[in-house]
Amino acid sequence: MPGAAHAQEAAATTPPATAAATPADVQAEAEQSDIIVTGTAARAQRRFDVSYAINSLSQADVQQIAPKSFADLLGTVPGIQVEATGGEVQNVTRVRGIPTDRGYLIFQQDGLPLYHEIDGVFFNSGEGMHRFDLMTERVEIVRGGPAPIYASSAAAIANNITAVGTGVARGKAQLTLGDTGLYRLDAMQSGPLSENTYFAVGGFLRHHEGYRKSGFPSDKGGQIRANLKHDFSNGFVKLSGTYVNDHNIFYLPIPIADPRNPSVSLDPFIDYHRGTLNSPALRNVNIKYRDGAGVVQNQNRDLADGRHMRFFNAGLQYEGDFDGWRVSAKTGITKGKSSFDAFYSTTNPVDAVTYATATGTGTNLTNARAAFGAGVARLGYVFSGTNGTVYDPATASGLVVSGQYRMSESSFYSGQADVSVTRTIETGLGTHELRVGTYGSLYGNTLLQAYQDMLIEVRGQPRTLDLVAYSATGAVLGSVTQNGVLRYTTTLNQGEGDAKMIALYANDTWDVTRGLRLDFGIRQEWYDYDGFALPTTQADLGDATTLADNTTRAFTGAVISQKLQPKAMNWTVGANYDFTENLGVYGRVSNLEVPPQLSVVTSINPTIVKTKARQFEAGLKASFGRNYLYLTGFYTKFNPFNASFAAFNPETGRNDQSLPFIGEASVKGVEIDGRLAPTRWFSITGSVTRQNPEYRNLENTSGADPSAVNGNQIIREAKFFGNVRPSFNLPVGEGELELFGRYEWVGRRYVDLFSQTAMPGYETLAAGVALDWKAWRFQVVGDNITNAKGLTEGNTRTDQFAGQGSAEAIYGRPLFGRNVRFIVSRSW
Repeated sequence: MPGAAHAQEAAATTPPATAAATPADVQAEAEQSDIIVTGTAARAQRRFDVSYAINSLSQADVQQIAPKSFADLLGTVPGIQVEATGGEVQNVTRVRGIPTDRGYLIFQQDGLPLYHEIDGVFFNSGEGMHRFDLMTERVEIVRGGPAPIYASSAAAIANNITAVGTGVARGKAQLTLGDTGLYRLDAMQSGPLSENTYFAVGGFLRHHEGYRKSGFPSDKGGQIRANLKHDFSNGFVKLSGTYVNDHNIFYLPIPIADPRNPSVSLDPFIDYHRGTLNSPALRNVNIKYRDGAGVVQNQNRDLADGRHMRFFNAGLQYEGDFDGWRVSAKTGITKGKSSFDAFYSTTNPVDAVTYATATGTGTNLTNARAAFGAGVARLGYVFSGTNGTVYDPATASGLVVSGQYRMSESSFYSGQADVSVTRTIETGLGTHELRVGTYGSLYGNTLLQAYQDMLIEVRGQPRTLDLVAYSATGAVLGSVTQNGVLRYTTTLNQGEGDAKMIALYANDTWDVTRGLRLDFGIRQEWYDYDGFALPTTQADLGDATTLADNTTRAFTGAVISQKLQPKAMNWTVGANYDFTENLGVYGRVSNLEVPPQLSVVTSINPTIVKTKARQFEAGLKASFGRNYLYLTGFYTKFNPFNASFAAFNPETGRNDQSLPFIGEASVKGVEIDGRLAPTRWFSITGSVTRQNPEYRNLENTSGADPSAVNGNQIIREAKFFGNVRPSFNLPVGEGELELFGRYEWVGRRYVDLFSQTAMPGYETLAAGVALDWKAWRFQVVGDNITNAKGLTEGNTRTDQFAGQGSAEAIYGRPLFGRNVRFIVSRSW
């Protein structure tokens, strides 16, 4: 592992090749940029030499792509389909068709997670906690392969390698300005403190109005990271720290067409590319519920707070070589808080007149007459908080829609440590590189969550509405809503959980003969969960002037203590054969088990499922200097697979409609990752994935017909997606001019189990130009420059069962519109 560190430093300090570089220089540069450490037994290796699919994105790659988010960056990697439309954090990544919003993609920082589980309380430990900046030396992404051996619950790993100091001082400052109101400053500095002792420190500050017009900033805050490293004659020790304090808004689906006539666009009322249901009208929301003592609690919330992540992580890493015994020890401690405010889509828009005049069981007019008397002649709309200013739907879209304001508060901690020993053993049948280790974690969180339903108009930055009951003479007799609230706190959760886990793992890499290498790995995990949850019941808060508080959730005062001790066992077997130093093949099979998460002991009546998946992959690899081609076939089978969903019920405001399907899910496909660089001044890089994600052998115990689902495309999964990125590098005086582009496509997907409502495929185009002049770099990059239209997600709270009542989705999360960023940086 000291070799790994030295390789990282070499890659970090090697200056970029110039136009006058010799072929040998170009070859050396390509080989150094191809060094990877993630998923290897104990030492850095060339990407070509490992028997699994991995990509390494250097800081230069990140600089050229200029991604809007971590998900946007990962979307350039084959096998990973992203929905990078939720904002700067908390986007969706799906790895090789794995049917979850994270794809069992585990993020690490220098080989350790910042939080043990893949999801915390309304944050994920991947994109929700990791932010790239100039302290990110590179990102290594393993898909499949030995990922289940080197991380818990991992079908893939994204490892963020941080910059470290060397004997040569270096630094950089970077300013980014965007036409979406983006102002961002990045900076880093590293170098020697004394002989064999080095430092690195850097981070960013950012203010961003947002890709959609919410009426308040979408992102504000930043992070700082630093480390101290001391080299010994046989290894090194490194102390590091990370502090994050950042607000990020969450963009959710919007209605894009009139449900009364799906051919009619709602673009005049809510702009497809810039519109959002986030609004200043939701900056002072009062959430009511009754606590266990019977006292009504009021939570005053501000949507502009968004997802507010605050945490500190401290890490310590040691690596040393003792006469061939290579010892690695690393530990990290994270402590933080997460506050979450977002406005979720729920039901489709409805005709405003019908919503106010319909009679019958459960309708607003019938309920109002039951509550306020037979004298209720009609219901009418007013803007909330305006002393009765009338809202006439006929002068606008003619529609109203309900949405759900969700708040969550959580404090969390996570301590993790990994210790391993590696030994190379020579035998008469080749060389074994044997690594054995143990990983352990202590982690936990608290949670308080409350959701309540709001009534709004259909437009960008909507205003909240009250539905008022009038007598025949126009007197106000009561109100269905109150201050825009349709139903106070329909979902209420509170609990706390603590976890202990320990894992033992081993891996043997066996170089049998020249060119032939086998490897075997196994990981056994034991978990111990201890937590409690507070049960709730339905209550009427007693305000006779409104129906909004009639069905509010309330804590009963009881406490349910819960314990669980799940286990998981993962293994992998791989074979690699290199015909030459530039051409080889490999194959691998892995077993992944994902135990129930800590939330099962902080929830009421949780579904406890251990996910099991068998992964197969085979690859052809070719690497010739700056040119390479990696062709990988993969097949993943989940059995058992839980395809059950709980959907939003518009009558109760709760996710209490369920459709249970248990069976299998399978994904088979091919991914291509290649680069062609016929000359020094031109290259084209691309990644293409073709896959067939489908449900199989589903069973249902509630009368639904699984034959209508079996064989269908898995929800929101595309069969075909990829990107192509050409680049031209031309000498200009003492500098270099770079022209680059990115063409991306995503195929057709479906929002529901029965494939009744489709999200059409889409294509986008990005382009940029950069000038490197001495120590300066000037860059302009534009995304979605043709203002292409495309939907992601659909309306997941309601449409998974029956679609949206149309052949193509009319409610979803659209792509961001054209946006341009100007980036200037100086290195020294």
